[in-house]
Amino acid sequence: MSRRVAAWPAASAAIASISFIVVSGGFWTILTPACGRVAARVAARREGSLCDSFGMDAPAAPAVRSVHAACPHDCPDTCAIRVTVQDGRIVELRGERDHPPTHGALCTKVSRYAERTDHPERVLHPLKRTGPKGAGRFERVGWDEALRDIATRLAAIAERDPQAIVPYSYAGTMGLLQGESMAARFFNRLGASRLDRTICSTAGGAALAVTYGAKVGMHVEHFTESRLILIWGSNPIASNLHFWTFAQQAKRAGAKLWCIDPRRSETADKCHRHLALRPGTDGALALALMHELISAGGLDGDYVAHHVEGFDALRERALAWPVERAAEVCGVDPAAIRELAHDYASLRPAAIRLNYGMQRAHGGGSAVRLIALLPCLVGAWRDRAGGLLLSASGWFAPVRNDAALQRPDLLAGRNPRTINMSTIGDDLLRDGSPAFGPRIEALVVYNSNPVAVAPQSRRVAAGFAREDLFTVVLEHFLTDTADHADFVLPATTQLEHLDVHTSYGHTYVVLNRPAIAPRGEAKPNTQIFRELAAQLGFGDPCFGDDDETLLQQALRGIDFAALERHGWVKLPLPDAPFAQGGFPTPSGRARVDAPGLGVPDFVPNHECAQAAPELAARYPLAMISPPARNFLNSTFVNVQSLRSIEGEPLLEIHPVDAGPRGIESGTRVSVFTDRGDYRCRADVCTRARPGVVNGLGIWWRKLGPAGTNVNELTHQRLTDLGAAPTFYDCLVEVRPVQAAA
Repeated sequence: MSRRVAAWPAASAAIASISFIVVSGGFWTILTPACGRVAARVAARREGSLCDSFGMDAPAAPAVRSVHAACPHDCPDTCAIRVTVQDGRIVELRGERDHPPTHGALCTKVSRYAERTDHPERVLHPLKRTGPKGAGRFERVGWDEALRDIATRLAAIAERDPQAIVPYSYAGTMGLLQGESMAARFFNRLGASRLDRTICSTAGGAALAVTYGAKVGMHVEHFTESRLILIWGSNPIASNLHFWTFAQQAKRAGAKLWCIDPRRSETADKCHRHLALRPGTDGALALALMHELISAGGLDGDYVAHHVEGFDALRERALAWPVERAAEVCGVDPAAIRELAHDYASLRPAAIRLNYGMQRAHGGGSAVRLIALLPCLVGAWRDRAGGLLLSASGWFAPVRNDAALQRPDLLAGRNPRTINMSTIGDDLLRDGSPAFGPRIEALVVYNSNPVAVAPQSRRVAAGFAREDLFTVVLEHFLTDTADHADFVLPATTQLEHLDVHTSYGHTYVVLNRPAIAPRGEAKPNTQIFRELAAQLGFGDPCFGDDDETLLQQALRGIDFAALERHGWVKLPLPDAPFAQGGFPTPSGRARVDAPGLGVPDFVPNHECAQAAPELAARYPLAMISPPARNFLNSTFVNVQSLRSIEGEPLLEIHPVDAGPRGIESGTRVSVFTDRGDYRCRADVCTRARPGVVNGLGIWWRKLGPAGTNVNELTHQRLTDLGAAPTFYDCLVEVRPVQAAA
């Protein structure tokens, strides 16, 4: 005893900054008051060895909980997470090591999720507007007052026409419960307008459904065995990290990697070859590859004969696209197209990781149809490491019970109009008409920030600024959209509520258990819509279902015991699902000529020299707006540690375009169109190809230098298929701010 007491002063300096020590799995986790997270992990042979080294008695280990969680964000990875909690505080977030797609790693953004949950600017109480719309001035009110006033306003509008009420939501959470469960029940019972949720992926999704019969594809883990990987319209280092680790494994084993992207992204830097085509010309490239495969004998004739429907028409279309024609349209070297075609015909297994960037142009749907046919032509589907992955979400159709969760029967025979979320700027400014329906009088926004993320944001902001528009926003922070709300209701984060997730990047169901109690007065979306339903007098029993009941209703055919035990379960699917055909089309074959659509062809951009020569003469630069590496849409923009990494809004511009305009790196520039003006800093670099500028997004408007973001420049015209936005189909001009002034 005396030895230990005498040793204490010598040990005290070494541990003065330690708040507490957690023993778990043979490791000491030392937590400091300065950061509230792991400062060091010291391997211990046996519990108490660290104290023995200091000559102290081992303290009693405090209670620690480990909770299964899931990343909620709009990312194909849908990571399984293990959350460690002590005394109501998050002390560690890490990827589940046993979950094959996650394999223990989290991206930079989500590893800071605790910082986001405990952000000092988080909305923790209901707020009522006190200033002009957009000013972000509010007073705190109680839940009872807020819900009563909201219900009174909605009831009055619904009495005139419930279609004048519009829900607006997307993928702020991808969870089945906190997304469209109780919310969908509420709006179906009300008879509100439907929302066509198009803003991200519907062009590509519709194209897959036309070609394959559903949004289905490869298993992401099998890319490790591929010998050729085409990373097309994607920057996985920034937006699909776990796929990238599989691609890296394949590369180390000898696979060749191509990146097809207008931008020389971080991913392009790491691939063997980069093909920097013009934005929106992917369909022309796919047709040229088909031309080469046909001309050089690169087809798998047996697979085509048995598993492709309508090949003769496709053959005729492809032969009209020799390499030189496509190279001129795409702005690339013909030799590069030939090299790519040769690799695709000769290296097996060959896999395509297609992502949604390339479908955000007028011809996006047609381009995805063409690219999706490429693995059918060479028989790549015969191998489990061959084929294509754009979305895996269609694999979950047999287990998702959306009708039970969302209850469309509550419409009771009504057929409300549908509002496309991508045209919300125009739609909010429309008067009522027989063709459009009633003027929009109320918006309820959840899981989205449309003032920042919807196209042509000047019109979106003008619509939200209408004094006669009643707006309710469920949020974590005072975003650009929340600043325009009449009421802001505090919503829980993923660490505070129950949810369950499917994925569009892998084939696992992932469970999210609440790890901590809701901060302040925050409530889950499900509970907010339950309470609104009660205020409106909706007595239907389904509004009494708690979240555990919703969880059981959301899925069918799932081993819930295994889901609870592991935090995830894998769908029982074959490794090579289309090795013998069997696509989920009526004929079981991949389809070329879809009813009402015909054979896919290259479709030029809305805004390009071919389709709009006068516009191109005034605005000669094409602009794309890929996400900044440390943001996910607009979700993490207000996390200071991430915003500090990004610095400020940037426009990447190639030296050959910057020089004649008097632009150097660091120059404050005006990027402009007829639709508006966006101010940011120029980064003169070769990440941009000549003739194309990259406006990295999506910053909140109010954090932009002039109160705008890159969506000031985008337009509301839609894709050829899926009625999706065309964010990357945009012509602009750029000049230094001094010249603009």
